[in-house]
Amino acid sequence: MVLLQAVLLGVVQGLTEFLPVSSSAHLILARAFFGFDGERFGLPFDVACHAGTLAAILAYFRRDLLDMLRAVPRAWAPAEGDGPARLIWLVVIGTIPAVIAGGLAGDAIDAVRSPAVIAITLGAGGLLMMLAEKIGPQTRGGDTLSLGEALAIGVAQACALVPGVSRSGATITLGLVLGLRREAAARFSFLLSVPVMVAASGLEALKLSGEPMDALTVQLFAAGMVASGVVGYLTIRFFLRYLAANTLGVFAGYRIALAAVTAVWLFL
Repeated sequence: MVLLQAVLLGVVQGLTEFLPVSSSAHLILARAFFGFDGERFGLPFDVACHAGTLAAILAYFRRDLLDMLRAVPRAWAPAEGDGPARLIWLVVIGTIPAVIAGGLAGDAIDAVRSPAVIAITLGAGGLLMMLAEKIGPQTRGGDTLSLGEALAIGVAQACALVPGVSRSGATITLGLVLGLRREAAARFSFLLSVPVMVAASGLEALKLSGEPMDALTVQLFAAGMVASGVVGYLTIRFFLRYLAANTLGVFAGYRIALAAVTAVWLFL
């Protein structure tokens, strides 16, 4: 039964890490609603699931990432039209706010990992998403982003340290406001998340490296990681295709509905 719970949470992580609905919010709410063991399925388990989704994004965007890696020697003086070299700078600049916010926040993030905070951030994010769909011209490709705009999107990503905000939700929403097409905003959002996910997974792995884990815990972590990785890869593929012809309205509506359900659950 516990192993099934680990798989379920891994599936939830794989679905919600890349959809604009907040993976951290769903993992916290799943534990709260269904009474999952908070000790066994706490932050370390979340980190294992995040490692699975990191593997998914590395696999899906492997060509883009390899192109960027090959472009590193050219990045100091990128030629006009050198997309991969320019993209390196956009990602680097966009990552700075999350690095600063993560360093300053420390353990304060644990204080906001609650259903009450999530109800507020889910609802507010859904409303902002609807607004972005209305006011964003959505005529630009990702290659037109400026360094200043990449920095602004990076600030939006940093806000996702608060559960319920959603990294993809915040960055895609701001991308739409800046005029990016939905699919272009999502692709940049996913590529921008790679350094943060690598750093977060690495730091948490170091913290856990000295912690003893029994055989069951190892199995649970592995189950969650594999489930989140497989589902995450399929979710990226679906979401990018979906955005080519559809709005974010269904996700905004879902966020608002889940916020309402959470508020009612808290009240009762």
